[in-house]
Amino acid sequence: MQNLVAIVGRPNVGKSTLFNRLTQSRQAIVTETAGTTRDRQYGKVNWNGKEFSLVDTGGWIVNSDDIMEDEINKQVKIAVEEADLILFVVDVMNGLTDLDTGAAQLLRKSGKPVIVVSNKADNFEVARQSAEFYALGLGDPQDVSSINGSGTGDLLDRILTKFNKENEEEALDDIPKFAVVGRPNAGKSSIVNALIGEDRNIVTDIAGTTRDSIYTKYNKFGMDFYLIDTAGIRKKGKVSEDLEYFSIIRSIRAIENADVCILMIDATRGIESQDLNIFSLIQKNRKGLVVFVNKWDLVEEKDTVVMKTFEDAIRQRLAPFTDFPIIFGSALTKQRILKVMDVAKEVYANKKRKVATSKLNEVMLPIIERTPPPSNKGKYIKVKYITQLVDTQVPSFVFFCNLPQWVKEPYKRFVENRMREKWDFSGTPINVFFREK
Repeated sequence: MQNLVAIVGRPNVGKSTLFNRLTQSRQAIVTETAGTTRDRQYGKVNWNGKEFSLVDTGGWIVNSDDIMEDEINKQVKIAVEEADLILFVVDVMNGLTDLDTGAAQLLRKSGKPVIVVSNKADNFEVARQSAEFYALGLGDPQDVSSINGSGTGDLLDRILTKFNKENEEEALDDIPKFAVVGRPNAGKSSIVNALIGEDRNIVTDIAGTTRDSIYTKYNKFGMDFYLIDTAGIRKKGKVSEDLEYFSIIRSIRAIENADVCILMIDATRGIESQDLNIFSLIQKNRKGLVVFVNKWDLVEEKDTVVMKTFEDAIRQRLAPFTDFPIIFGSALTKQRILKVMDVAKEVYANKKRKVATSKLNEVMLPIIERTPPPSNKGKYIKVKYITQLVDTQVPSFVFFCNLPQWVKEPYKRFVENRMREKWDFSGTPINVFFREK
C-alpha cells in the first residue's frame, strides 16, 4: 500500500512551492499572498524507484491570529490522523513563531513521524539560522530551498527512511476490492449499512493496515468481494473539522487500495466541485469507476427523460472519460444497491480483460488503414503490429509504427474510442502507446 505524506505549516512558508517541487508539477498555485491554497492538492512522488502520495494542506483564509491558530491546529490534527508521515514546513527567514510552536506541540503529542523542513534556506548563511528550530523538539531540521530545489534530494532520501515495512499492505485474498467514495452526506454510510446490515455472520471485518480503511469481506447472493468503507468510521464529535479536506484525504486512502471505486453522487444536489476532485483522484490512480446517483427516491419527476438529462450532465462534467456505468437508486430504500455491486464486478472483469493479439490486429489494423494518423511534412505514419501488454494495472496496448513521436493525443483518443466500440472496457481506463518497432 502507498504511504501518504502530508505537508503542514502556517501560511506563506512555501508549502505549495515544496509540493510542486516534490511532485515535479506546477499543480499548486504559488503567490506571495498568504492563504492562496484553497483547494487541497494531491500528487504522486517518485524517488529512487519508490512512490508515495503527497497532500498539501493549505486552504485557510483568515482574519485574525486567533482564527489562524485554530485553522492550523485543525489541519495538523487531520493530517496527524490520516498521514503516515508529516512534513512540518517552517520559514528560516522569519524564524520561529508562536504558531510554529503551537503546531509542534500537537505533532509531538501525536507520536507520528515528523520531519521539520526549514524552507527558504537559499544559501549557507541563511541555513545556519535553522538551528533555532531544534527548540520545536521534533529532531533535526532539514534545510531546503523549494524555489531552487537545493536540499530536496536529501529530504526525499530522508522521507523514504521513515516508511516502516509494517505499513506494506497485508496480503488479502485475490478478490475484487470496491471502495465507496463521495463527498460528505452523499450516502456512503447508508449504502455500506444497507449491504452489510443483515446476516452479519456472513460478513467479516478486517481492519486495514491503516487507521482509516475498514475492509469488509462480503460473500452473499453469489458475490464475493471486499468493501472498503470510507464512511462513518470517525466518532461524530470529531467531524466538526474541515470536512472537505477530511473527505479528500480519506478518499485518497480508499481509492489507492481499491480495484473499482463506487462514486456516490447526491441526486438532490447534482455534481459539485468536490465530486470532480474525487473523480480526478480516481482517474490519477487509474481505477475502475461506477457512478451511483443516490437519493433518487427524493427526486419528484423520475421519468426516462429526466434520467437521461441527468446522465448526460454527469458524462459532460466528467469528460473526456465518459465510458462508465451510471446507476440511479437509493441506499435508504435499498433500490438497486445489489445492481451497483453486480456492475462493479463487471467493471473489475473489464479491467482484467485480455484481447488476443491476432484478434487485435485483425480488427484494428483495417480501421487504422481506413483512417490513418495525419501525415507530417509529407511523411506517413504506418502502424505495423498491435499487442496488449501483460501484468498492467489497466488494459494497455502498444501500437508499433515507424514514426511514433508524430502521433498526437486526438488520434490516440480516436483509437481508444474504436477499441471501446469493439470490446467492453466500460468503467476502466485504458492505455494506448505508440512505439517504434
